[in-house]
Amino acid sequence: MRARAAEVARKSVVRGARDSAALEGAELSIEAMLAGLDDSPLGRAAAAALDVTAEIPHQVDTWQRAPLQVLAHLHVLAARSFTDESTLGRPRTADDVVDPLRIGSLPSAAEVSPRLASLVDVLTTPSAAPAIVLASIVHGELLALRPFVWGSGLIARAGVRLVLASRGVDPDLMSAPEAGMLSLGRRSYVYGVRDYMSGDPSAMARWVMWNAAAVGFGASSARG
Repeated sequence: MRARAAEVARKSVVRGARDSAALEGAELSIEAMLAGLDDSPLGRAAAAALDVTAEIPHQVDTWQRAPLQVLAHLHVLAARSFTDESTLGRPRTADDVVDPLRIGSLPSAAEVSPRLASLVDVLTTPSAAPAIVLASIVHGELLALRPFVWGSGLIARAGVRLVLASRGVDPDLMSAPEAGMLSLGRRSYVYGVRDYMSGDPSAMARWVMWNAAAVGFGASSARG
């Protein structure tokens, strides 16, 4: 049973990384992910997604007390082949990012640190809120804010896994919520993020439901 669980978790990393990379526009097959990635832009983007997703199990405990530390660490892994070393793990200081989903409406750099601090408060304050609500907030806020010049999408989707693991929904990280996100489509994804960004309660509720559908799909895929 334990060996089976480990195998499911390993497959979840590869599937999740492949689908997270695809959402960034770097589409590769599972076979290509397993065969080894080249140094092309596509290969490096997929490798970044794989590095981030594989690191998540080692960051769950730290996430519960120091989420910003985890975000910074994951960004170093994600962006080391794409940005200047001086920007790794550091929130952006300019109003310019790589936006592969074309979300638009980028908040100013001056908003980044205060909003990240508010997100930390949400995550570290005891709460009875369902895990999917917290995961949706982390996911939506990081995509809306895009705190890093490159790789914010990879980090945002990692945040979903971290919340689900730390809140006991998927402690062994066997599901692949990214698979559900990809199955819903990039256009639906962008509409969902924009719902979150609107601040309208009904629109934000749609975003939570979108995330719930993605997580449910990812869990079903893991069982299958």
